[in-house]
Amino acid sequence: MAQVLEFKLPDLGEGLTEAEIVRWLVEVGDVVAVDQPVVEVETAKAMVEVPCPYGGVVTARFGEEGTELPVGAPLITVAVGAPASGGPTDAAKLPAAQGTPAAASGQGSGNVLVGYGTSEAPARRRRVRPDRPAPVTAPPPQLTAQASAEPTNGRVRTGESADGPVAVISPLVRRLARENGLDLRELTGSGPDGLILRADVEYALRAAAVQGRTTTAAPASHPRVAAQPTATAVPTVTSAGTRVPLKGVRGAVADKLSRSRREIPDATCWVDADATELMRARAAMNAAGGPKISLLALLARICTAALARFPELNSTVDQEAREIVRLDQVHLGFAAQTERGLVVPVVRDAHARDTEGLNAEFARLTEAARTGTLTPGDLTGGTFTLNNYGVFGVDGSTPIINHPEAAMLGVGRIIPKPWVHDGELAVRQVVQLSLTFDHRVCDGGTAGGFLRHVADCVEQPAVLLRTL
Repeated sequence: MAQVLEFKLPDLGEGLTEAEIVRWLVEVGDVVAVDQPVVEVETAKAMVEVPCPYGGVVTARFGEEGTELPVGAPLITVAVGAPASGGPTDAAKLPAAQGTPAAASGQGSGNVLVGYGTSEAPARRRRVRPDRPAPVTAPPPQLTAQASAEPTNGRVRTGESADGPVAVISPLVRRLARENGLDLRELTGSGPDGLILRADVEYALRAAAVQGRTTTAAPASHPRVAAQPTATAVPTVTSAGTRVPLKGVRGAVADKLSRSRREIPDATCWVDADATELMRARAAMNAAGGPKISLLALLARICTAALARFPELNSTVDQEAREIVRLDQVHLGFAAQTERGLVVPVVRDAHARDTEGLNAEFARLTEAARTGTLTPGDLTGGTFTLNNYGVFGVDGSTPIINHPEAAMLGVGRIIPKPWVHDGELAVRQVVQLSLTFDHRVCDGGTAGGFLRHVADCVEQPAVLLRTL
């Protein structure tokens, strides 16, 4: 007799309490293996595929695409073990059907989920909303030819349809197509090997608008392609104006910034610096061959050197213990504007990386932010943030500290300005630097010393060599 187990939305870490179903990767009746991703969800931090710790036949799914579920709410039910009475005896076809997570049963699951991991400790109990979505159910599980099909086990892989492969990688491209009812199978990609790019989707949407017709909706047999628009994309128009839901990334940003303003007594100081020599040093480095060094990487290297001299700014405040916790590692966050909103990817152990290492990690995280593939781990754990708002064409700002950090360095645009150099008026490349700091962890002298050291390294990069 098959045993039906319920797989609930796991705790995805860092205090996330809910997630929105973006795309189902399995249907009712599909056979799933241990650790096979069954649903793609979007949290306030990233878009992730959630693996199921059970192997067996999917008997129910909870929630439609676009539905927001709290952590602890059921996602799917899986029948494991032998088929129900009256069905064919095909238990051998089940892929490692286990009644417990593979890791817990000694198989060594590769995906540890909070509440489903290798620990035998019981999962934390969480309150589940009483109005949880009704499941999509199936008859008692009987293995069919479809359920035991190879090699997909009934699952349509990411980037494929049931009729064949769809050359698309970016989840943002898939989501743009879904929200506009566009069938990706009708498009020819302009990227390498026919890869469908965002430009291809936007061109198709513009062409449809010009022709005065609505885009073709996906057939009902392919619900993954014809997902409904998410709640975050549907503002409500009223007589008093337009109401936009404060949720998802925008909601997470609002909560964090509001908490920062409530809890942190911040202060800001700023200084103008002559960045001419820094720009010349960068040009010389890039002329020598090898990977091109970004300005952000140079500024990050300066930041880590300054934090080594002023460790008070690489700290956090433990409110309950009333203690300042000075941190040994520098995990450097940097603000990045994406289509999903403002995100702050984190370069781990930035203090232990040289300029080229920082440059490579910035490139990796920036590309992941652009394509929407940042993981929650990429977006958490920062100890200090570098904010280059000069890319928006502005000179200065008073940054809000990224709670629970103690400081943020802001960098404005670098532009030619009149400047006194060697006692004479000259046109130099000038930048405004601003530092917002938690006044609980240090006084103005420390903050001013940090900012002045950063400015000195910008004006005379050779100063940085003395700190190495």
